[in-house]
Amino acid sequence: MTPISWGRWPRPTRRSVALVTCGALAAAGLSAVGAAMLQPQSATASSHREAPLISGQPQFDNTDVYAFVSPDHPDTTTIVANWLPFQEPAGGPNFFPFAGDARYSFHVDSDGDAQDDLLYRYTFKDHRKNENTFLHNTGVVESLDDPDLNFTQTYDIELLRLEHGKAVSSHQLAKHLPTAPANVGKASMPDYQKLRDQAVHEIPGGLKTFAGQADDPFFLDLRVFDLLYGGDLSEVGNDTLRGYNVNTIALQVPNAFLRESEAQPVIGIYSTTERQNAEGHWTQVSRLGMPLVNEVVNPVKDKDKFNASSPENDGDFLKNVTEPELPKLIEAIYKIKAPAEPRQDLVSVFLTGIKDVNQPPGGTPSEMLRLNTAVKPTGEPKRLGVLDSDNAGFPNGRRLTDDVLDIALQVVEGELVGSKNDLGDAVDANDKEFGHSFPYVALPASGSDTRAAAGADTKSATGLTGGASGLTGSWSASTVLAAGGAGALLVAGLGAFWLRSRRRTASRSWLG
Repeated sequence: MTPISWGRWPRPTRRSVALVTCGALAAAGLSAVGAAMLQPQSATASSHREAPLISGQPQFDNTDVYAFVSPDHPDTTTIVANWLPFQEPAGGPNFFPFAGDARYSFHVDSDGDAQDDLLYRYTFKDHRKNENTFLHNTGVVESLDDPDLNFTQTYDIELLRLEHGKAVSSHQLAKHLPTAPANVGKASMPDYQKLRDQAVHEIPGGLKTFAGQADDPFFLDLRVFDLLYGGDLSEVGNDTLRGYNVNTIALQVPNAFLRESEAQPVIGIYSTTERQNAEGHWTQVSRLGMPLVNEVVNPVKDKDKFNASSPENDGDFLKNVTEPELPKLIEAIYKIKAPAEPRQDLVSVFLTGIKDVNQPPGGTPSEMLRLNTAVKPTGEPKRLGVLDSDNAGFPNGRRLTDDVLDIALQVVEGELVGSKNDLGDAVDANDKEFGHSFPYVALPASGSDTRAAAGADTKSATGLTGGASGLTGSWSASTVLAAGGAGALLVAGLGAFWLRSRRRTASRSWLG
């Protein structure tokens, strides 16, 4: 593979000012005051408490970003971003509002130059009907304007157009739109679906928007942090986000507003959070595009810096991608040899896009979701996305159903450089079914229900099936670990390490 040099690639022609102004998705990793953009200051972080500073500021903590061609309206793209992780559904009486001193933004790079062309900015305001009660609602809530819904939030949306990282125009798309409330419980909100439906708004230009509480759509076993699933594979198969809610912002935009042209349909998408300080200045405290990058790719020393940065500066973090830590940890614990470095295969996944799938014809390597808006959605999405020959899925954008943990593990362990493997965490789908129309995320868990346990505290590897190793049926991690040293570990690991085999029949070559 030819090494990818860092720096700007030949830049394609930008789309017309008129098209940009009509609509599109998010813009600068640079903070903005009015129409003027400020350089981001010191930061916190994003993605389920993965960085030191943001872990103490959950309202500003961006957990995940999704971007996909809308399955029921393929002429549009839907962007979903979540904040405020690990919401216990019964966590009243204040529950989990969006922050009033934050600016939540979607950014879009339409031409691959690692600089924002469009930015959709959301700002929220609190409203209380009666401050002489502690109650979130004073009776049964039947609509978003119900007088018994004591605490409500509304939001405004502003679209900024940028050139060379600077805002050149701004346009107010919507004002005072109501959010969906927290799902207090069945006695308070017996028809929560009705409230969700009322919180979906159509705005000029063919756009749709939603903001409110939702079930956390990310599914995985987070016990990877316990020495990679207990050090003996005993801690797998438990969706540790099951039963928790998040705050969701979703936006649906016509593809023509987002992409440079039909001939160049690839767009880059990421999100940021900015916080206002006492002097009125805005500081970027969260940035998120590709999943898991700031969680397991960047070391602690870079996490807060990454969240203060903009994509055009991602050369600062190149070594974290070309010399990743995770394969070394797997080798140390399970004796499965790490792929050779530098990892140019990971550069294509995380920084440039994949040739003939979602790589723009020119631009600058940078970390963001890249979506080819010309790839039509499929009626039967495969959870492993491009790895399983489903080019409508991750890492071509990210759908709610994509199993990004399994995909990332397989790629990090060398799937693209000849080390075929079937790594995974045994959590293959969300605990709740996703919706078939905008905003697609599942309804939040109700505060009147006890949070469903994600499964037993630990699971043995008994009953897992193997792939390349030929292991099938009942086996245990301890048996595999004792079955012949590094050679046996390698064979067993590629077939049965972290879960059951993934049988795929089509080619998995992304690099062309």
